[in-house]
Amino acid sequence: MTISLARRRFLFVGATASGALLVGWRTGLAQQVLPYLGAHDEAQELGTFVRIEKNGDVIIGARGCEIGQGVKTSLPMMIAEELDVDWSHVRVEQLPYGYVETENGPSDKYGAQGAGGSDNIPTGWKDLREAGAVARWLLLVAASAQLNLPAGQLRTESGRVIAPDGRRLGYGALAAAAAALDPPKDAVAVKNPDQFKIIGKPTLTVDGRDIVTGRTEFGIDAYLADALVAVMLRCPHLDGTLGKLDDAEARKVVGVKDVILIAGPKPDAPIDGPLATGVAVLAENTWAALKGRDKLKIEWAPGPWTAESSAALATKANALLDKNEDGVSVRKDGDYAQARKVAHYGVDARYEMPFLAHATMEPPNAMISVEKDKVLLIAGLQNPGGASRTIHDITGVPRDKIEIRLPRVGGGFGRRLKNDFVAEAALIGKAAGKPVKLLWTREDDLQHDFYRPFGVHALSAGLDKKKKITSWSHRCAATPRNYRDSGMKDRPVYVGCIEPDDFPAGLVANLDKTFFSVASGMPRGWWRGPIHTFHAFAVQSFIDEIAITTKQDAVQLRLDLLGPPRRIAFEGSGDPGFDTGRLAGVLRLAADKVGWSEKRNDGHGLGIACHFTFGGYAAHAFEVSMEGTELRIHRAVCAVDVGRVINPLGVQAQMMGGTVDGISAALNLAVTVKDGQVQQRNFTDYPLMRMTQSPQSVEVYIVESSESPSGAGEIGVASAAPALANAIYAATTVRVRKLPLMPELLRKL
Repeated sequence: MTISLARRRFLFVGATASGALLVGWRTGLAQQVLPYLGAHDEAQELGTFVRIEKNGDVIIGARGCEIGQGVKTSLPMMIAEELDVDWSHVRVEQLPYGYVETENGPSDKYGAQGAGGSDNIPTGWKDLREAGAVARWLLLVAASAQLNLPAGQLRTESGRVIAPDGRRLGYGALAAAAAALDPPKDAVAVKNPDQFKIIGKPTLTVDGRDIVTGRTEFGIDAYLADALVAVMLRCPHLDGTLGKLDDAEARKVVGVKDVILIAGPKPDAPIDGPLATGVAVLAENTWAALKGRDKLKIEWAPGPWTAESSAALATKANALLDKNEDGVSVRKDGDYAQARKVAHYGVDARYEMPFLAHATMEPPNAMISVEKDKVLLIAGLQNPGGASRTIHDITGVPRDKIEIRLPRVGGGFGRRLKNDFVAEAALIGKAAGKPVKLLWTREDDLQHDFYRPFGVHALSAGLDKKKKITSWSHRCAATPRNYRDSGMKDRPVYVGCIEPDDFPAGLVANLDKTFFSVASGMPRGWWRGPIHTFHAFAVQSFIDEIAITTKQDAVQLRLDLLGPPRRIAFEGSGDPGFDTGRLAGVLRLAADKVGWSEKRNDGHGLGIACHFTFGGYAAHAFEVSMEGTELRIHRAVCAVDVGRVINPLGVQAQMMGGTVDGISAALNLAVTVKDGQVQQRNFTDYPLMRMTQSPQSVEVYIVESSESPSGAGEIGVASAAPALANAIYAATTVRVRKLPLMPELLRKL
């Protein structure tokens, strides 16, 4: 396999003063060899991706935002594989955000650095291996000169170049000579998979020891000398404003230095800066800032959404579905109405999805220093490019003078794709004239989030006499995801709530998908596994209801729908699209591992579901029972196909975490609104799953595949909730169509 070098970014080769080999990207006229101070290491002059020291030490830069999905390990693994070094001798350094001005305009130093859509691995598979392959090529050419042998007769292994006669030269001894060479003009071959020694091997998290020993610095741990601490009191009303402010008592608190008004967005304007109007209290320490905030006397002016409530939203959504007029067509295949009219069997159901908060274990925070001609930001991010633009817009500082460091993040789940907290920090830092550390509390986090949309799904299916599904309708009435999102202004209104190509599109001849917009003032954003978690519960629960109504096996019904293995176009998933055979494969695997075909008489119920998410395929199967009012999850099985696996331990961990996250959200979680205000404040009323509710283990089965890899960070979430609901029905004969599950289940039992 070869990778073309005719790219927007071109590889460069260089050397440090000490003779270390550097391999990175050249973007336009800019060459990136930059100083970066790691959290605990001395300053390193780190080449964009690869640095080889004279003593043989290998340092690899990790470009991705590490939010717990494991890219600080998996992305450097791809480089190390092609470089052909011993992984145990590699040190990984987190790269900062890389922005550069070129003759062709703004560009990036390292390629894509955001974390969203499970795309770090697919993107890295295409470009990160090139850096390692070119570095290995340079070392081979340097060795051929010293050994007086053609490079084609040499091979590499564990950081050494080896001649046919057994002579060996370590990479460190070749670094200076390799650094003096020009990069190759032609494409460089990368390894065949049968040569892999690192890719596909279980690999521990590179900073795992630091994490478990408490030495890892998260964004919230960042500190700059002489920094003030800032907390904010934000308006609790959707689009509310400040009426009256009396900050006299707050300013009397020992340690409080200033009180600053932060303006929120105007109603219906894009939310590109702060999320809400608020008042910031700056103090010498966190305690003083919080005490000062408590002393603020504020009268808030309610906004235009004072009548909004969860009950009213549900009523409106159902009314739109009942009326069935003026909807936006998402997809139409065949003649659904006629096919449904002549169907021998008919099944109809509605499913309600609540708003969801992200509730990351590390609430939003930002350490910022704003000076006249430069800015330093240290924060856990998912969208550092957006943070750079936000800071520039607020401060006017050129983007190439804005340094953004990317510490490990205590959870992202889509929350940190938004940079409202960065905007707040920039505004406060600009006003303060000195470094500021902005902290959010858990209450701030739950009450001021970009929530997963609320909606009601109405599904209808018709079947012929042979119980084959011949018609399918999916109508969704929901709060549009693109609400006040400038990045989505040109996207269809249904994006984020219902997909044209999602299951069973392409599998049923007569298909109708329609969207109805429900007005709401609640801010909305991407939640882990975004749209997939929003509609998979409805679709996969409905499949089970069809099977039960028509007395079919739920697994076989899905397999019949999927049909023979083939690839179907799926908007946004890229090549090769949706592969019915791969989804059928994980479905069969999960069914086999959970013992689907075994007859049960112990009161336990089995449930199953599957889904295609961001290029990956997952199926979940659960075994559950009810003990009084307590739900017991006896087994949790997850089968996954994400193509070629970079790090099996990482995929396994992501499937475990995704499964637990999916269960937690399904059982108990909902954000509700009343009188235009979010009702949840802390984990007491947004109860994440407790250990006693969770399965003792999540059994993860990874399909071996030679397909190109997909990401795994979100694949394991979508099918968990419907599989759990289907298992609950099997155990109790109670069908839950409204999330969260437990309140509805206990109400119906």
